[in-house]
Amino acid sequence: MLNENIKAIRKSKGLSQEELAVRLNVVRQTISKWEQGLSVPDSDMLISISDALETPVSTLLGETVAETKADDLKVITEKLEIINLQLAQRKDARRKTLHWLLITLCAVIMTISAALIVLNSPYLGWNYSDPETAVAGTVLHALEWLFVRFAPVILIGAIAGIFLTRKKG
Repeated sequence: MLNENIKAIRKSKGLSQEELAVRLNVVRQTISKWEQGLSVPDSDMLISISDALETPVSTLLGETVAETKADDLKVITEKLEIINLQLAQRKDARRKTLHWLLITLCAVIMTISAALIVLNSPYLGWNYSDPETAVAGTVLHALEWLFVRFAPVILIGAIAGIFLTRKKG
């Protein structure tokens, strides 16, 4: 809601992101992040945005609030706390998803490694005089060769990622 309102009001005033950024003394990327909903301005910045766009803070937040200035600041602060909580929850959900994907990747690499050890490259004993068998054997050998070269690096990276994405106490 806030991100859409900032963008709509900025455009209705005929301002570019760069022009608004100059008025607020921030970089253009900050305006872009606000408008995309990737971050939210703090309460002081929200008041500055309100002044720069000549729009009440309540309009930026999508409501018409008929309260005193002190109450406006309290309401704004509460809304920003809710938005920050939602962003933190989204970030935590992404972290958990990535964490479990990395764990799954490790399990898949270990399973494939075990299967390759157990199978012991059966294609090496095939009759390569048949073209179809020769192509299949060559492809299997190439895949195994690539796996043996890259799997350790990917496994180490995945294990590092698991430690980096674990929940910190």
